[in-house]
Amino acid sequence: MARLTRAQQQERTRAEVLVAARQEFAEHGYGDAKIDRIADRAELTRGAVYSNFTGKRALYLAVLADAAEQARDHAEPPLESPESPGAALGAFARVWLERLPFAGDTPGNGHLQLRSLSGVLDTEPARATLAELVRLEALLLAPALEPHTPLRTRTVRLAELTLTLLHGAAGLAENAPGTGDPFDLARAAEHLAGIGPIDDSPPPHLPFVAPARPAQDEWAAPQGLRDEVTGRQIGLDEDGVVVVLGVRRLSAAEEALRSARPYGDEVTLVVVTSDPAELGRLARLRITDLVGCLRRVFAPAELPRLRIVFDDTGRVPAAIGREAADDWTELAIRVRDGLIVARAEGRGAGHAVADHGRVHADGRGADHTAADHSSHGGGAQPDADADPDPSTDPRADATRPQRERPASGDSPRR
Repeated sequence: MARLTRAQQQERTRAEVLVAARQEFAEHGYGDAKIDRIADRAELTRGAVYSNFTGKRALYLAVLADAAEQARDHAEPPLESPESPGAALGAFARVWLERLPFAGDTPGNGHLQLRSLSGVLDTEPARATLAELVRLEALLLAPALEPHTPLRTRTVRLAELTLTLLHGAAGLAENAPGTGDPFDLARAAEHLAGIGPIDDSPPPHLPFVAPARPAQDEWAAPQGLRDEVTGRQIGLDEDGVVVVLGVRRLSAAEEALRSARPYGDEVTLVVVTSDPAELGRLARLRITDLVGCLRRVFAPAELPRLRIVFDDTGRVPAAIGREAADDWTELAIRVRDGLIVARAEGRGAGHAVADHGRVHADGRGADHTAADHSSHGGGAQPDADADPDPSTDPRADATRPQRERPASGDSPRR
């Protein structure tokens, strides 16, 4: 039998620890679980456990993330997506609610099934990161509700309401298993699509964001990255926008996606953190879990167009020119023909780069001072390098699906 390499041995040890940890957490719950017992279950030393995981919280998050990855990888996509936003919310809710524990489940096993974080995130950075992740989850759900149309704030808020409903039901079921009828909850989610008017205006700070800096820099695009939404290997050399966000700035992805050219930009979100062992695993858990549900509800062509890459080693910010990235990082570039043509860093960087080169309703480009930017009237139109809007430009691809924007949950999606 061939001798295992060091990397293979480490991977086998990690897998053995995860199996033992899952058994320990299912039997005793997170609070009463012990690293020593996990080591005994895996027939390893305590040191071997700590050589792979920094502590109990990191190990618990790894167990949950591993389960979410398996569920995502085995998700069977439907042939067609639901026909309306309301039907889509109902279908998504039914899939998501499959995790609710039964009355006879043990507390520890029920927590694992729910992927519960109760009592786990007891630090301010972890709680703040979770809040950012909830907003990013809504940003992933929203485009699937209204595919082939520009992102609307209203749709993002509807997605947030739906996720709030589902997580609230999970929190109740965690302490009172068997409560909350999943079918009633799914119908409630479906009716959210018909809720009254929601403010659809852009964030008020965007007019004051400084414009991106023009550039003509060679772009050595990192290769071999994984898009967590589609599961495919990707590079970052396509024309479009690359936004690097720390885990405490993930909600800023909405600004970039709203400002991007709907039919011309590949938008990639690169998630970075100074704490990959815990905050990085938390981000992987939440995004992987949501993507697994999306894959079971929406046809592959109607999955979110936002690509998500986890970069624990900082390869992408280093390629952009940032020596180190942390939880607060916010930088972005626009790529065209193998060159970085615009750069921005700090609050609103994704919006500034996505908006770079547009021609607005007043005839001026987006590349003016922040003071001038605050006075323009909006209504951006794509520049000559952007893909045409198929609703107004005869050059557009006539085969692209067309439909009017739905006004309520009963409106058709196609």
